[in-house]
Amino acid sequence: MTLERVVALSDGDFLASTYVDGILPPAESGYRDLVTTVRVRDGEVRTQQIEVSNSVTAAPEVLALSPDGATAFVAERLGSRSPGDTKAQQLPPGNRLLAVHISDDDTMTLADSVTIASAPEALALSPDGTRVAVVSNTADATELQLVSWNAEGFGEPVRYNLAALGITGNSSGPRGGVLATNVQWHPNGRALAVNIATQNRVAFFSVDASSEGGAAVRPWGAPVTTGTDPFVGRFTPDGRHYVTSDWGRNLASTNIAERLPAERSKISVIRLDLGPAANHRITATAESDKSAEGLAVSPTGEYIATVNMRGTAFPPGTPGYDDTASVSLLRIDAATGALTKIGDYPLDGVLPEGGAFDATGKYFLATVFQGRDAAAPGSGLQVYRVGSDRSPGLTPVQRIPLPHGVHHVAAGS
Repeated sequence: MTLERVVALSDGDFLASTYVDGILPPAESGYRDLVTTVRVRDGEVRTQQIEVSNSVTAAPEVLALSPDGATAFVAERLGSRSPGDTKAQQLPPGNRLLAVHISDDDTMTLADSVTIASAPEALALSPDGTRVAVVSNTADATELQLVSWNAEGFGEPVRYNLAALGITGNSSGPRGGVLATNVQWHPNGRALAVNIATQNRVAFFSVDASSEGGAAVRPWGAPVTTGTDPFVGRFTPDGRHYVTSDWGRNLASTNIAERLPAERSKISVIRLDLGPAANHRITATAESDKSAEGLAVSPTGEYIATVNMRGTAFPPGTPGYDDTASVSLLRIDAATGALTKIGDYPLDGVLPEGGAFDATGKYFLATVFQGRDAAAPGSGLQVYRVGSDRSPGLTPVQRIPLPHGVHHVAAGS
C-alpha cells in the first residue's frame, strides 16, 4: 500500500471523556495539538509533526490541503490551555487561521497566521487554492469570512454576517439560534454552501471575486431543508449535487445522553439547479449509521463514506455505550443522485470523526481519537481498501498509529 500527501490533526487538550465530565488530560500526559504528515510506501509509515493549535470540538472541517500539497490550512476553534487549566471551560475561544508549509521531505514550518472571527467552526479552500472560506459562530453573529492566500501569505479577512445574507433565527439563544457547522466551495469556485445545523438547512451563495473591495457574496437560490442536523456536507466532483450528513442530534440538550441520537443518521442529496431559477431540491436520502460525523466523497464521485461514532462517545457501562464504531459506504448515481447503501464496516476505536478518500480513490482513511483501552489499537488512522464493482465494500488493510487525539484527515492529489 502506498499513500502520499496525507495530513492529520491531533487535539492534545481533550480526552474522549472530556465531553462528559469537562476534565482535561493531566498536564504531565504530554499530549499536544499537532499537525502530522503521513506517507506510506509499501506499507512502511513515515510521519512528521509540528505543534499547531486546533480543537476536536469543531466539526471535522478545520483542515484543508492546498492543491499542490505544499500547504495545510488549520482553523483554531479553541485556544491552547494555559498552565494550571484543568477544565474545558477554561480554554479560550480560538481566533486564528494558520498556514503550515510542507516541504518535499515533509518538514513543516508555520508559514503565516491571521486573526479571524472567534470560534471558527469550519474552513474550505477554493479549488484554485487562492481563497480560504471560514465560518465562525461568535457570541453575536454567524460570520462567513473570505481570506485570500498567495506566496506572500494571508490577506485581510473580508467578513459577511449571515444575517445580512438572509440567514436569521428567531430563538432566544446566541445568534438567534443560528449555528453554521460547515462551508464548502462549489467545484467551479464561484459558489459556496453553508450548513446551518440548528435550522436543518443548507444555504447557497454565489461568489463574484471580480468585485472591488472583496468578493460580492449573494444568496444563490433559497436555502434547502434537509434531515435533522446537517452537520457537514460535500459537493460531488462534477458539481451537480451537494451531499449532507444529517447527524440527528438534539441540539437543545447539553447532556450527552440526551443529545446524541439513538437512531441512525441519514444522508441527504441536493440536486443543484445551475440555471437562473436556482431551484435546488432534495432528490435522495438514505441511512448511514448512528452518530455519523465525518463525510467524504470519492475523487470519481462514485462513493460516499461517513465516519460513525456510534455509542463510543458514551462512558463504558452506561446506556447507549458501544465498543465499536463504523464506517458506512454508499454508491451515488452521478446523473440522478440516487443512493445505494453498500454496508457498514467496523472501526475499532473511540470518537472517530474525520474521514477522507486518498487521491486515487482506492483507499479510505478514518480517524480514531483514542483507543478503547490499553489492549486495543490506539489513536491513529484506520485505512480501508475500497472494493470494486465485483466486490464492493471496505476491507481494513492497515492501522497507522498517531499521537493522541486524531480527529481530522486530508489527502492531497
